[in-house]
Amino acid sequence: MSPPPAMPITETTRLPAPPDSKINRDILRVMEGTSPGYWFLVALAVIGAHVAGGVWAYQVYAGLGIGGYTHPVFWGVYIVTFVFWVGIAHAGTLISAILYLFRAKWRNAINRSAEAMTVFAVLTAAQFLGIHVGRMWKSYFILPYPNQRGLWVNFKSPLMWDTFAISTYGTISIVFFYIGLIPDIAIARDRSTGIRKLIYTALALGWQGTSIQWKSHTRSVLHLSGLATPLVLSVHSVVSWDFAMSIVPGWHATIFAPYFVAGAIFSGFAMVLTVMIPVRRIYKLEAYITDYHFENMARFLLLTSMIVGYSYGTEYFIAWYSGVEPEATAFWYRAFGPYWLSTWIMIVCNCVIPMVFWYPPARTHIPTLFIVSTFINIGMWFERYVIIITSLSREYDPAVWGVYTPTLPELIILAGSFCFFAMFFLLFLKAFPVIAIAEVKELAIHEKAHGGAH
Repeated sequence: MSPPPAMPITETTRLPAPPDSKINRDILRVMEGTSPGYWFLVALAVIGAHVAGGVWAYQVYAGLGIGGYTHPVFWGVYIVTFVFWVGIAHAGTLISAILYLFRAKWRNAINRSAEAMTVFAVLTAAQFLGIHVGRMWKSYFILPYPNQRGLWVNFKSPLMWDTFAISTYGTISIVFFYIGLIPDIAIARDRSTGIRKLIYTALALGWQGTSIQWKSHTRSVLHLSGLATPLVLSVHSVVSWDFAMSIVPGWHATIFAPYFVAGAIFSGFAMVLTVMIPVRRIYKLEAYITDYHFENMARFLLLTSMIVGYSYGTEYFIAWYSGVEPEATAFWYRAFGPYWLSTWIMIVCNCVIPMVFWYPPARTHIPTLFIVSTFINIGMWFERYVIIITSLSREYDPAVWGVYTPTLPELIILAGSFCFFAMFFLLFLKAFPVIAIAEVKELAIHEKAHGGAH
């Protein structure tokens, strides 16, 4: 018998139905209903963000003098926090783009939340460029646009480089996030009523799940993954060049680009764990975010922790081996000067505590994962603090040495950035599926066809 003719691919050709609608129910249940605890967290995040906004408004009125800036330290908590949030943003692109290109299936349960974190972290980081400038109304001077005054931006300014990096990365991240959401928005559309159905209908862009649409969607995700992958390496490399292009002791080093990229991935994965562990527990998503996913993420944290630790050791070795007195003094100052506590918090949190993941049971023990990931986030913020503050405090001229101490307004704005990020993520939980439903279904079909293997 000759085989039956192949079915022509048309706009109305549908792919096979999912094996079970239970996946839809379980994941969309996160979006249904709210508890008093949820609204308490949202209110707390909104109030925190508004308090920080009020302090920032007062800073605009009173000037940056309310900060702890002292000559020669004029990069303080704001730039530290900017670099921190840019680092957090890298995990989403890594999980969604690079692991997608390598066909790492374990990414499918966590990629959606990581992509959302990328977008919110980029939005949070972008604000600190303006906050750091002080005169917020002059921020348009860092945008490259033609104007009647004949002015042009200073391409030698690190703020200019950051503007290009953040705007490019933010644009690609938002497009990548939205394209991946379209099939899941269509599922939510079909199960919604009222105003939510109208909004999802508009956002779904007419998605019907035809084979032509799936083919176009798969190609779009593939191409965007290829476009976003270089950005993971380039964006934080550009941020590192804010420092490495100077001659400040402790900054002028070629290791900064790979060092910052590894640290960004390290902190980004830690933040994904910190956020997803409570979400998994509260919404009972253990069937979709399994120990298998946590173990792979713990291994990734162990790998990047060793890379970051190697970078720390390399910095200290080169400072000693170079024989350059200002460089050696800068690193001695980090470990035993006024900022010694920050340095040792950084080393312990980033290099010592993650070593617990060499013990296999720790990689799937949820309390251990949550505690270690939280310490990593703390350690990575202090890493940026140590790099920026200690090097600026003591440069080449002893006459202008100073000690920087963060003030209350700076710390309130720092805390407000976390509230701002949390507010967006909490709202995201109720607006869109926190797990990629279509990709989980694809895995379910694959496992059913292959006898339940991973």
